Amino acid sequence: MRRIFDFLYASALIVASPWLVYRALFRGRNRRGWRQKLLGTIPRRETDCECIWLHAVSVGEVNLLAPVIERLQQQRPDAEFAISTTTETGFDLARTKYACHTVFFCPFDFSWAVKRALQRLRPSVIVLAELEVWPNLIAIATDQNIPVAVINGRLSESSFRGYRRAGRLLKPTFARLTQVAAANEQYADRFLQLGTPNDRVTVTGTVKFDGVLTDRKNKRTRELVSLARLRPDDFVIVAGSTQPEENLLLARVYQNLKRDHVNARLILVPRHPETSQSVKASVERLGLSVQLRSEMETTTSEASDVLLVDVIGELSAWWGCANAAFVGGSMGGAVGGNRGGQNMIEPAAYGSPVCYGPDTRNFREIVQQLESVKGAVVVDDEATLLAFFARAISEPKWAFQMGQRAQRWTASHAGAADRTVDELVKRLPKISESKKQAA
Repeated sequence: MRRIFDFLYASALIVASPWLVYRALFRGRNRRGWRQKLLGTIPRRETDCECIWLHAVSVGEVNLLAPVIERLQQQRPDAEFAISTTTETGFDLARTKYACHTVFFCPFDFSWAVKRALQRLRPSVIVLAELEVWPNLIAIATDQNIPVAVINGRLSESSFRGYRRAGRLLKPTFARLTQVAAANEQYADRFLQLGTPNDRVTVTGTVKFDGVLTDRKNKRTRELVSLARLRPDDFVIVAGSTQPEENLLLARVYQNLKRDHVNARLILVPRHPETSQSVKASVERLGLSVQLRSEMETTTSEASDVLLVDVIGELSAWWGCANAAFVGGSMGGAVGGNRGGQNMIEPAAYGSPVCYGPDTRNFREIVQQLESVKGAVVVDDEATLLAFFARAISEPKWAFQMGQRAQRWTASHAGAADRTVDELVKRLPKISESKKQAA
């Protein structure tokens, strides 16, 4: 079976190689970590203490790990932690956020790369954030008595359908999972249908509610407010995790808004910072002045119309500056995107009035709950987006009350990280015993 997967992966890599070369040469992406990805030559661990390997695909999952790692460190103070990522943006954030831990690119699911990575790292347990189904990794790890757990387990409807179509090919993979801490009942049921044993699936809730900041006076947000020269009477719009087309949409809306509200400021935080130069050029063609976040420490020029954040890992702190927030990746067909939404919990936790587009299928349950308490607004196009910001400026009581409802809703869902770690720790004492038996 492993040879079958190796053949499928190699075939897919050959087919995708022209696209990967194009991205590397012309977009500056996918240039790093190829030895780790293809060969599994990740950093070699020298000690014999317990090691917890946590895998996070990209930026969202990297942030999600923070409260889990914090609680695991309290429970296992002598353990080492290793964090792997798939994307370069996730890798850069993980190196900054978890500088005291080992960070590396996760090897592709080739059997030889997986075996070498496990040999070099010797983990006690592997923890997958949300879920990437890697049959060889899961099979080889469990053969070596290394438990594999999924935390904040999510299976979207489209992913579920795809895995079901794979049927007999992937059912053994789901059956080998040692533990699944699912985000909700629906996701838990999908894991069960795909073959994970009933006694290994628990509903722990969404970890993304834990570790979010709620105090706008936190140190990092105050530093950014000063750096951006934001004034108390400024009305600050923060648009985060935006796709390229959404950035231009936000700029046009802001341009119209500023005609009647001269104190409005726009902060754009693109999902992919490497697109910032092209976004800057597009926004400037509208006649707006743009300042890059990376140049803020070295410039003394006046504050611009638009601040474009072209660095990784600051979005959470920028949300704390927002008088109104737009969560990107959500406009869908209105601008030609197909992202399915991004995390709207962070701006809600700050008490900001939040809006997003109609395409939020990746956060369906969260959106339903947030809208049920009237803590967010769906905007369908440029006109409704402009109307939302205009109302938030002209009706501060309405905006404040919406933000308060969102903040209370966020606080009511905290605790998933504690429940998740409790489930993980139940299995951790068995690890050293199983490893001794295997030896």
